[in-house]
Amino acid sequence: MKKLILAAAIAGITAGTAQAATVYEGKGLKYDIKGDWQVQLRDNASKTKDLEVEFDDLELKNRVQYDLGNGLTAFGQLDFGFKDAAESKQDGDSLEEAYLGLDFGSASVQVGKMDKAADDFGVEQAYESPLGEDIFDEFGTGSGDDVIRADASFGAVRVAASHELEAEGEDSEGNESSDIYVEAGFDALTLGAAYQTFKSTPTAKSTDIWGVSAVFDAGFATFGADYGVSDQAGTSDVAMLDIVATFKATKQIKIAVGYVEHDYDDAAANSEEAIYANLTYKFPEQKNVSMFAEITNRDDDANTDYELDVLAGMRIKF
Repeated sequence: MKKLILAAAIAGITAGTAQAATVYEGKGLKYDIKGDWQVQLRDNASKTKDLEVEFDDLELKNRVQYDLGNGLTAFGQLDFGFKDAAESKQDGDSLEEAYLGLDFGSASVQVGKMDKAADDFGVEQAYESPLGEDIFDEFGTGSGDDVIRADASFGAVRVAASHELEAEGEDSEGNESSDIYVEAGFDALTLGAAYQTFKSTPTAKSTDIWGVSAVFDAGFATFGADYGVSDQAGTSDVAMLDIVATFKATKQIKIAVGYVEHDYDDAAANSEEAIYANLTYKFPEQKNVSMFAEITNRDDDANTDYELDVLAGMRIKF
């Protein structure tokens, strides 16, 4: 996920923002390429799995922009992921995003395969999300193949809305949804809210999900929280809480500590919780090169005997 709400509030605390490499620029055309490559050693919480080399992520992002004059820009995005190929789960790459759109300056509209508006929600800062990044990531639909999306900024307020077509009878049938995300900044405080309604198949019942979030930049540290509820397609409601604190230990070292909780209305369902802490070291000469380590403790009402989830790795962005 993009996690725009937290990134806007803690610029300078999290890992440095990658700068796209411009492959070509001239005659109103600009072609940029970005990369996000992460490789780690991980021993996850399952007792049946051993230490492995894990890839998360291996992405190449291509963006083309044409200046059409009068403040209008046409753009296209084509993103590929190689994580599953690296882990021998598939041959070749995976197309993650493919869309075209128009940018009007303070607003834009785009159509294709992409993240939905609700995917912008959330404050969680784990490298490996123990219970999902947020309520929409865990119980909703974060991206789609037949998406129409619009974004607009009104001063300190940003609004995103999207709709995924049902596409009944097509290969991409299902996961029809409508999403909206609103974010507003007030000095050191940033507030966010999101809503999604979706159907997994044309005949399925609708699932409604909502969430609210807040991030406060205290100077020495940034504190974030989000809370969301999903009705689980008309069955038992589930609530999800994320709390995180992020701060600098030194100019090169950043630390994040977070808590995640699932709370089910159904007494037969097992509520879950997890606590995580991670450390990121950015090389002083190249802030887009970093090394990291994370530890997570997970528990549930069923008293499942989890091990500690431990990982360490390296990341390069451009």
